[in-house]
Amino acid sequence: MKLAKLPDRTPVKMNVVFTPGLAQRLREYAAFYAETYGNKEEVADLIPFMLEGFLESDPSFKRIKIVRSSKPSLSDSQDEK
Repeated sequence: MKLAKLPDRTPVKMNVVFTPGLAQRLREYAAFYAETYGNKEEVADLIPFMLEGFLESDPSFKRIKIVRSSKPSLSDSQDEK
């Protein structure tokens, strides 16, 4: 089969505390989003996509992910036994 098994898509709820200044900036970003696309979205709905975009755009994080994925893990070596 060409399509790989789908990843776990069960949402994970996390509580995060923001500084008042960051909370205000996030509200401003949500307002800017609404002006840009004509859709009002809640800050909480935008944050996962913002974080995903941030992580995907971090070259150092991408590099370490590649390095770590190329090293065999302890569980991989145990599977071979």
